[in-house]
Amino acid sequence: MNRRKMLYLIIALVVVVLFVFGWRITSRSAYESAAYDVVKSEGNFEVREYPDLKLAMTSSEFDAQGKDGSFMRLFRYIDGANQGAQKVAMTTPVFMEPEHDQVAGQMAFVLPQKYDSQTVPQPVSEAVQIQERKGGRFAVIRFSGRLNQETVKNAEAKLRDWASGEGLVCRNEVEYAGYDPPWTPGPFRRNEVLIRLEDETSSRQ
Repeated sequence: MNRRKMLYLIIALVVVVLFVFGWRITSRSAYESAAYDVVKSEGNFEVREYPDLKLAMTSSEFDAQGKDGSFMRLFRYIDGANQGAQKVAMTTPVFMEPEHDQVAGQMAFVLPQKYDSQTVPQPVSEAVQIQERKGGRFAVIRFSGRLNQETVKNAEAKLRDWASGEGLVCRNEVEYAGYDPPWTPGPFRRNEVLIRLEDETSSRQ
């Protein structure tokens, strides 16, 4: 191999390393993620147990994918639009709830675990609220690609079919979760549909 080819190879390797490094520090691996325990796993399906989570939440239209201003309202909150002008670390996932039963859709950032009800920074905007996502057991399906009406409806149908086959009782409400920045290529994206499961004791009553 002559020197020129060797030089091109070295340059190509450096570019690849820089790309991978840059992608990793801006991808989901760089952020704290909401904790959960896996109760059951089968392919792309899981049953998870979540603890209570604190969320910064705002109204959102799922079809808009944050273009209605919902994402930026939450981003401004963690960027300092809160009492004390504190910087709040970005986490994963971003939770989204579609409109249901005349209840407006929601988008939410998970707040870092270090915050409790006494220390969490309060929003200065009335459009952002701090709420608690009650812990519990969820059926979950994971998939790549883009989050849109077609992909989430398809994933939800698969999840409900799988859960039914496992003897699990799903509630009607559904959540969507996105883990990646917008620039992440579709095949590398982590998306999820989550459905809360009925408590076994209450379902027997």
